[in-house]
Amino acid sequence: MGYALGMRDASDEKLMRQYASGDMNAFETLYERYRGPLYRYILRQVSNPATANDLYQGSWEKVIRARDSYRPKAPFRAWIYRITHNLLVDHYRRSRPQVELQQEEHASGNPQPAESAERQERQDRLLAAIRQLPEEPRDAMLLKLEGGLGLGEIATITGAGRETVKSRLRYATAKLKQVLQS
Repeated sequence: MGYALGMRDASDEKLMRQYASGDMNAFETLYERYRGPLYRYILRQVSNPATANDLYQGSWEKVIRARDSYRPKAPFRAWIYRITHNLLVDHYRRSRPQVELQQEEHASGNPQPAESAERQERQDRLLAAIRQLPEEPRDAMLLKLEGGLGLGEIATITGAGRETVKSRLRYATAKLKQVLQS
């Protein structure tokens, strides 16, 4: 098995330990794994691409600074989303949060115009529905959808209890269904 293949199969925690030991390839593998989901999570929270880029880079800067002190007490995924969540909280404290979501640019394989318009309309409705959610249920839902995190990880990241997270997700799901079915 080649080195690159071994990197792809390595756990996040192992990669972070290797990075702390000076292996830049391990960092690059982690970066590739989390680049899309982490950025989308941030963008859906702040809706401004420039701000999202700043917060995204800030998340990775914190990972870089914490590499020597990293101890895998929780999964790496939960750890990096916790860092990002805390940056978002700090951002909201510094300025009034803007809850407007912007669409992602999607590169697609030339769908039919009607199909593309329908997909765009569904996406617009979903983003509008997410925008209407209160902050805490919206955050929990985005951590689940964009971060692929479980209840325990979301609870750790947000500092809420597991049952509270369950309740927030149920509330968000019910509200999204209600808005999307009307």
